[in-house]
Amino acid sequence: MLFIYDLVFSLVCTLILVICVLVGVAFLTLLER
Repeated sequence: MLFIYDLVFSLVCTLILVICVLVGVAFLTLLER
């Protein structure tokens, strides 16, 4: 049971990191224009 929670937690953290990177890249592209 604990393993499943750990897996879900790492998945959520990875998703948040990917979203942050995408937002940062989009923000930089908008600034360069």
